[in-house]
Amino acid sequence: MVLCAALAAQAQDVLYSEYEKFDTRNDAYSVIGMCGGRLYTYTNQGGNAMLNAYDDSMNKLATVLLDFFPARIYETRFVAYPDKIIALYQGLEGNKVIQYAALLDEKGRLKGRPIELGSEKTGIFGATQSYFSSAVSENKKWILVYTAEDDGSEVKFEGKWLDDQLVIQKRSKATFKADNRVEHGEVHTSNDGTVYMAAYTTVGAQDYADQYWILTLPLGGNKFDPKELMLHDLYAAGGYMKLDNTNGKVYFGGFYSAKKNGGYDGVVFSTLDMMGDGAPKGKLLPFDEKLVNAAGSRRKGHPFDNFQVRQLIVKNDGGFVLISEEEYVITRNNFTPGFGYYSAYSPYMTNTVREYHFDDIMSLSYNADAALQWHAFIRKDQYSQEDGGVFSSYALLNTGGTLAFLFNDYNARRSTIQLATLTADGQTNVRGFAAEGNDYPDWLPKSGKQVAARTLVVPCFHKKQICFARVEF
Repeated sequence: MVLCAALAAQAQDVLYSEYEKFDTRNDAYSVIGMCGGRLYTYTNQGGNAMLNAYDDSMNKLATVLLDFFPARIYETRFVAYPDKIIALYQGLEGNKVIQYAALLDEKGRLKGRPIELGSEKTGIFGATQSYFSSAVSENKKWILVYTAEDDGSEVKFEGKWLDDQLVIQKRSKATFKADNRVEHGEVHTSNDGTVYMAAYTTVGAQDYADQYWILTLPLGGNKFDPKELMLHDLYAAGGYMKLDNTNGKVYFGGFYSAKKNGGYDGVVFSTLDMMGDGAPKGKLLPFDEKLVNAAGSRRKGHPFDNFQVRQLIVKNDGGFVLISEEEYVITRNNFTPGFGYYSAYSPYMTNTVREYHFDDIMSLSYNADAALQWHAFIRKDQYSQEDGGVFSSYALLNTGGTLAFLFNDYNARRSTIQLATLTADGQTNVRGFAAEGNDYPDWLPKSGKQVAARTLVVPCFHKKQICFARVEF
């Protein structure tokens, strides 16, 4: 996408759905997206799984009970199309987690029987990990359901490729072996069904990567083709991978350090040609003094060490914008906690307290020659205890012209919503966001989803209730 114009300074409208009863500790929710001219959301309240359909004014049009779901749901994912919805869901049945897929029509009604894609035993402590994962191609023609196990120096992969009618087209088993203990990271699938998996070995107390590969696996293939990033005896961290199907490239962006236990020294950026046989082409982009100074006085010494890459936006001129956020967790022992900012949603009090910090957003724009054009910081300071940081971080809306960041500001008697816009030349504007209505619920921005070019939908809590806010920019 190209950043080329400014977003209007004022959001046009905020519309809320009606409240529904909701147990914030145990129930589940998600924004699905648009299908058949309706906006769909998902909730699971006490084992009652359902889709809710809304019109453009957030009036509820229908509630569809997903009565084919097992009684206990472990994980869900929905893929919305103009005329159908695919539901990927995992059920807890006895001592197993079973992965299912179901095809729904444009009104959320089940078409045919759900299919079972695999099962895994949970062990004596029940479900404690991620058993099945999925990746969806950009054109939504391919859905990959897979397991990936890190086993010492090996990564073991098993996957099934489904088309958009949930017909299994290919199956695969593949193993990647390294010289040292290896872990896998992100998994993506391209529009032709090729799988791209991140894999790396780590060293030191910070678990920086001393080797990093992009593993490629063709549709239905049984052997990985490893493409190693050249780190030149440096160490990578906080990486992010993005597929560019239009130009046939895989992009990797992250940070690097000159020492295995040192601070970040710059940005590492690599590209891999999807159709070629060559190694990734990489560049190391050190932080300059101007950027270090702009990080702020509270980050003297190692100003970027807690930043994690969130998005990598490729520009039409061959350059890119790297967006990262400062995130870290502190665990305190023998400490009498407060409840955190959102006391109504804190699950318990213990002598061990986890404190969640989500702070500044940093955007770095590079041109096609990897020269830094501009940097921009959106300042925020989000702190909470024992809530997983569920109200922290941000929602991103990309209009193709401007980036809009929506986030909670905790520095008040109660939180307020802030809207920050970032233009193509790095100019930022931050202002309070008018979100009146529905008795001022608490927004969950990082659970929000962009469902149209200028439409963002965000879940909201209020006491023991849930609603959804539709923001039109």
